[in-house]
Amino acid sequence: MAELVFFTGTMDSGKSTLALQLDHNHNARGRAGLIFTRDDRAGSATISSRLGLKASAVEVEEGTDLLNHVVQMMSSGGKVDYVVADEAQFYTEDHIEQLARMVDELSIDVYAFGITTDFRTRLFPGSKRLIELADRIEVLQVQTLCWCGARATHNARTLGGEMVLEGEQVVVGDTANADEIGYEVLCRRHHRRRLTAARSGAAALSPDTLPFGAV
Repeated sequence: MAELVFFTGTMDSGKSTLALQLDHNHNARGRAGLIFTRDDRAGSATISSRLGLKASAVEVEEGTDLLNHVVQMMSSGGKVDYVVADEAQFYTEDHIEQLARMVDELSIDVYAFGITTDFRTRLFPGSKRLIELADRIEVLQVQTLCWCGARATHNARTLGGEMVLEGEQVVVGDTANADEIGYEVLCRRHHRRRLTAARSGAAALSPDTLPFGAV
């Protein structure tokens, strides 16, 4: 039986890395897949991992009909055994409904990846609908750490290193440049206190990407 599976975790927990690995594994076994993404940090129509891995994807926009996209591919002779939906927190509720219909009506496995809550600790609409509809919810086991070393549970938006709690729900930023809008994972205690790494004077715990080319 096909399934709708929601893989979730905080930022830096390896969601996009796992999405790319899952796609690779299924492809290696002769299964044909399709990758959707929305507002990836690397740009349009791209799925990227903080480890430096990238792949082409179909960019999801507000009016994109995901189900129709897949049906059109299959009608023109394409094969779709599974779908990977990355950055699913940014999808609309209609998009999530379309993913569920792929599973129920086309018997396609759908693997969605995303964070559950925004910088204000409020559920994203896409994540909320996934929690309501998914056959399974898998919490990623890669533990992310707050600057203090405790387990990180919340995503914070920062501006110039200071945590902010106002603004649009979706603003694409980075975790490397503290002078601009960025994001940081914090434990609940420091999220409630709005105490970021910059305010605490803590150094980054790890580089943004792994030094694969280093000797």
